[in-house]
Amino acid sequence: MRTDLIRKTVLTAAGIAAAGGGIAGPAIAANAAPAEKPNTTASQQSDRKGHSEHELTMRYQAQPNFFYCGPAAARNALSVQGKDISIDAMAQEMGTNVHGTNSIFDITPVLNKETGKNAYHSVEMSSPTADDKQTNQLQADIVRTVDDGRAVVANIFGTATDTDGNVHSYEGGHYISVIGYRDGGKTVTIADSADPNMASYRMSVDHLADWIATRGYATS
Repeated sequence: MRTDLIRKTVLTAAGIAAAGGGIAGPAIAANAAPAEKPNTTASQQSDRKGHSEHELTMRYQAQPNFFYCGPAAARNALSVQGKDISIDAMAQEMGTNVHGTNSIFDITPVLNKETGKNAYHSVEMSSPTADDKQTNQLQADIVRTVDDGRAVVANIFGTATDTDGNVHSYEGGHYISVIGYRDGGKTVTIADSADPNMASYRMSVDHLADWIATRGYATS
């Protein structure tokens, strides 16, 4: 069920700059030219299922403009299943425009259509910060989805720090994919279409949960 928090713009940092808004943290190359390449984190073999770590093979593609993060995140997520779908086609289905993609509720149906089954559902996190129950649920959802051979797609907002100390700031909102986990899901691997120079990075699930708070994610 949608609530009044669902209408969220998803401009990346570069888009905010273009619109004249303020940016917290380093600028992100969200409008970089598309680039497709094998994910550098590669795959931990499928026999890792049920173990403490598991990463999926992704074919990364950067978003071609500042407002295509939703379609790009979905496209990268579906690539772990061997699917190569046009970002433009997905944007049309999601109703993406210069304001971005409305919400995770517009992403989930497209993921299900492209997988040919109702494998995904949306989880809304309406609180300003994630509590322990929500964080534990996110961790369990990521582990289950990745072990099923799928990626999670999340709508995030604000600033978060990865495990290497790099700051990622999206004060207008953004979409990312989660393609793997370590330590039983306490650390997750994120694929970020906004910056081809940092196509993937790791983050604690606690930080990711707070990054998703007020928005939501698509999981199996």
